[in-house]
Amino acid sequence: MPDITIHGGDGDFSAYLAVPESGSGPGIIAIQEIFGVNADMRAHCDNFAALGYVALSPDLFWRQEPGVQITDQNDAEWQQAFKLYQGFDVETGIDDLKATLTHLRGLDACTGKVGTVGFCLGGLLAYLMGCRSDAQCNVSYYGVGIDGLLNEQHAIGKPTMLHIPTADHFVTPDVQKAMHEGLADNPHVTLHD
Repeated sequence: MPDITIHGGDGDFSAYLAVPESGSGPGIIAIQEIFGVNADMRAHCDNFAALGYVALSPDLFWRQEPGVQITDQNDAEWQQAFKLYQGFDVETGIDDLKATLTHLRGLDACTGKVGTVGFCLGGLLAYLMGCRSDAQCNVSYYGVGIDGLLNEQHAIGKPTMLHIPTADHFVTPDVQKAMHEGLADNPHVTLHD
């Protein structure tokens, strides 16, 4: 599948696009971890396309280093990933995701309905898309940093599912508890441990 260009408010950035064999379907924005739009994210998109979705994974590190595609297989790549994470601005990342949402909805292949799914950093951003966008649904896997933004949960009005890791040193038991307590009263949010 091809990389395409998305026109954002601050400039153009690339995204990996996977289209189902049927040629059309609802959309999914697959939001990267700290390793960029790597082979893993591309495989997620391909798998979503095989299930009938138009899947798009935008390069959210383009302002720092366009085209990042690293793994978690050695210390040097972890160090590079953490450096990119530390230089990442969540607000501009959300702007890029909103531009991605608009772009995906405008593709002929997309039926117009679009959800998000994110992993780790992307899990945080999927949660924030639930708070700050009109995506039809949002799914977060082991999102890091959500506990510091629970004050935004009142804005979630569409189905949002968070998978909370119970054995991940980035999401401690205190953080897990805070997420459960902070999201318990929103009927649009489903939590899984």
